[in-house]
Amino acid sequence: MPTQFLPAAIQQFEYYKLIGERAMAQLPDEALLFQPTPESNSIAVIVKHLWGNMLSRWTDFLTTDGEKEWRQRDAEFESEHASRDEILARWNEGWACLFTALNGLSEADLGAVVYIRNEGHTVLEAISRQLAHYPYHIGQIVFIGKMVQDSDWTSLSIPKRASDAYNAGKFAQPQSIRHFTEEWKETASTSKE
Repeated sequence: MPTQFLPAAIQQFEYYKLIGERAMAQLPDEALLFQPTPESNSIAVIVKHLWGNMLSRWTDFLTTDGEKEWRQRDAEFESEHASRDEILARWNEGWACLFTALNGLSEADLGAVVYIRNEGHTVLEAISRQLAHYPYHIGQIVFIGKMVQDSDWTSLSIPKRASDAYNAGKFAQPQSIRHFTEEWKETASTSKE
């Protein structure tokens, strides 16, 4: 088992949480409810789904199935008129549940078995599963944000047509180990795409 998996996983989750927050912060309130097509989800619906998933998966993480009986997954995908404050409250509640659970784990827990819909996963597998799931939806939030903001969008990564300059700056520095969140904050503070 990796000996630094949990800190790296927490760092990855923090990074994607920041990406989602920076995307939503760029948008007017009404854009959080925008649905590109009748069958697509708004940012508000995506956040509601992430919130429901996070509460279900991470509440009593080691001791109960990750698909709680009280979860109403289908309702997470129903549109509703939610305010920015309500959307962000769900966002923050879901992430708080996740980080509370992860911070309560030790590396020795990684091989323990937890269940999601009655299927066993090691703790490491269950965390990895959510590290794939949440960025998938955060990518949707970013895509909708870019669609709505168009040329007013501020890049959350290396801006278009700026890779050479960005890489030149990186390779002009001594090699170092950086945290995702530190590099992202640096890039996001000056990017325009």
